[in-house]
This record gives sequence, C-alpha cells and structure tokens, in this order.
Amino acid sequence: MTSTVHPSVHAPRLLSLDVVRGITIAFMIMVNNNGGRGSWQFMNHAAWNGLTATDLVFPTFVFVMGISVVYAIESRLARGATRSQLVRHTVQRAVILCLLGVVVNSFPFFELEHMRFYGVLQRIAVCYLVVSLLYLWDRRARTAAAVLVFSLAGYWLLVRWVPVPGAGLPGRDVPFMDMHQNLVSWIDRQLFPHHLYRDLPDHNVRDPEGLLSDLPAIGTALMGMLSGIWLRTRRSVSEKTKGLALATAGSLALGYLWSLWFPLNKNMWTSSFVLVAGGYSLVLMTLVFWAVEHKGWKTGWTWMWLVFGSNAIAAYMFSELLPGVLHNIHFMSGGKRTDVIAFAFDHVFARIPDPGWAAFAYSVSFTAVCFVPVWMLYRRRIFLKV
Repeated sequence: MTSTVHPSVHAPRLLSLDVVRGITIAFMIMVNNNGGRGSWQFMNHAAWNGLTATDLVFPTFVFVMGISVVYAIESRLARGATRSQLVRHTVQRAVILCLLGVVVNSFPFFELEHMRFYGVLQRIAVCYLVVSLLYLWDRRARTAAAVLVFSLAGYWLLVRWVPVPGAGLPGRDVPFMDMHQNLVSWIDRQLFPHHLYRDLPDHNVRDPEGLLSDLPAIGTALMGMLSGIWLRTRRSVSEKTKGLALATAGSLALGYLWSLWFPLNKNMWTSSFVLVAGGYSLVLMTLVFWAVEHKGWKTGWTWMWLVFGSNAIAAYMFSELLPGVLHNIHFMSGGKRTDVIAFAFDHVFARIPDPGWAAFAYSVSFTAVCFVPVWMLYRRRIFLKV
C-alpha cells in the first residue's frame, strides 16, 4: 500500500459517488460493531434466507466499486496510461487487498492452524480484478450485461442442478438451499477445512464469503459497472436520473420475482439477492445522484460522507483492527478482569435502559471514533490507496 497520495491535479470526480461510498462504509462500520445481542434486528444479518438492512451493506460497497472501476480506468486512460500498465496495477491492487483481508481476519494473533483465507476484502479483490480486466478488454455495456446474465443464471444452475457429493440433488435428495448441504459450502470444506468463518457456530461447515459465491458477487460489481457506463454517457443529468430510477424498479421487480424460486440469501449471495440488493444500491445511488448532481445540494450534509468515502479502505481497516487492540488491553475493575471495550460498554452504554438504544449508541460512538483518523487524513489531503 502506498503511504500517502497528495494529488496535485484533481481529475473531475462524480461527487455523488463519493457520498454514496462514504454512507456505505460508515454503515458498514456500524453494523460490524453493532453492540452485540441487544442490537435491533435490522442491525444484524439474516440467519439464513431473508433480508435485513445489514445484508445490503456489503453488496452496496461492491456495487459502488463497480462504478468506480469505470471512472478510474477512464481517468487513467485519459492521462495516458496504457492498458498493460492498468492490468499490472489491477493485479497488484487485487493481491494487496487479499493480503489486507488476511491481516484483518487474523489480527492480532495470526493463528496459522485456523487462519481464514476468505473474507470481505478478498471478495472485493476478486470482484475488482474480474470487472477491471473485463472493462479493459471490452468497454461496451452489452458485454457487461451478457456476463452479468451468465454469472447469475450460471450460479443458479450450479446450485440448483449439480448434485452435492455425499448428499444428492438439491430439491430431491436434500432440501434446496439447505444451510449445510449445498454446493457452495461443500466446495469450501474441500478447499479450506478448518479455515472457514469461525464466528459461526458451524464454522467448520460453511463460510459467508466462499469461493463459488464469488460468481454472483461479480454480478453485483457488474451492475455497478453498467451504472458507471450509463453515468458516463453524454445524456443530461435528468435523463441519467430517470435511467437509474428505471433500472432500480426493474432490478427490484425481477429480483423479488426470482426469489420465489431462488430465495434471497446473503450467505450464499444468491442470484435473486444480487438483483434485490443491487436494486436497493440503485435506490441510494439514484437519490444521492439526484440530490447532488441534479439539485446541486453539495455542501453541508455531504461533508461527513465525503470524509469517509475519500479513504474508505483505510476507514474499514482501522475499524476492523481497533477492536482487536482494545479487546486485548486487560485490567482489573471492580474486582474482575475486563478490557477497554467491555469496560466502556458496562460503564457507559449499559446504563441506557433500552438494550436496543444502548447497542445503537455504542455502534454510533465506535463509528465516530473511526471517523477521527479518517478526518485527519482528509484535512491534510492525504488519501491512502492500494
């Protein structure tokens, strides 16, 4: 990772995209640090099938990344970068993101015996690599749309019609979308036994960022890419807003219809989930694009989101590593051993009578703490990039 970037020449940016990225990363930090068991239902992931607001955060970030790929590549091509240079940079960035993901998973003890190789940053890296190389190869919207259809339909065919070794055909020998006996989880168990997501009670059985489910996740990034291609056309801002709104309605309608046969499931990143989550990502993008680019509401309310959005990966890394530090600073209080986070929750947030509000207050406070270093970087015009 490069330490700092001090841009001397500011390329034109889509301000609304930076705002959406900032909103997304802030909410991601909140739900990843939601205050525990007392938190409201929408601040937690659905246990299996179903959808909560929390389930929409990660796909929205992947969607935004897909838009950013279009703008970043076009900007660098305009400055004279060659395609071979961009390919090299893309591969390098994907590798660094994967390594950062392993650090996030393993910090602070790095236990090799159960080190998790899948993860959020790893999935972002895979999606970024694929959509970037695709866009460098062919920048036409119809190509991206064709690959999107292939990824969603192909994933459904694999999950629905390929027998699970040792279990049988889904929907006949084993329930379709069974939590444990599905092709996605079976592949992960073969590749990385004892290296899956350990925060799950059945951590040796499945992983929410498994290998095969990268295929539909790439579809999420492709939806972002298609949005980016649309936003870079020479149409008016009003026409672009209407186009985003139409795409929103179509994506939500098709996704919810498909969910009747292929349930919404963030853990398996089902094809219906891609369309529904992509639809809600488009809702956010449409509203912010309308407010910022069409109505010109660019000051005041956008500031906090621009701060987060300008250093999204740095904000995420800080939010993921900080708990590992604070949980391992132990001391005695009231005759019992505690740590910084437990002490703060017991002596501040637990005093709020309602457990939902107590958890929410902790979540907001933690996000505010993470805002401080990102704000300091923003003030100095320092942008950490990989």
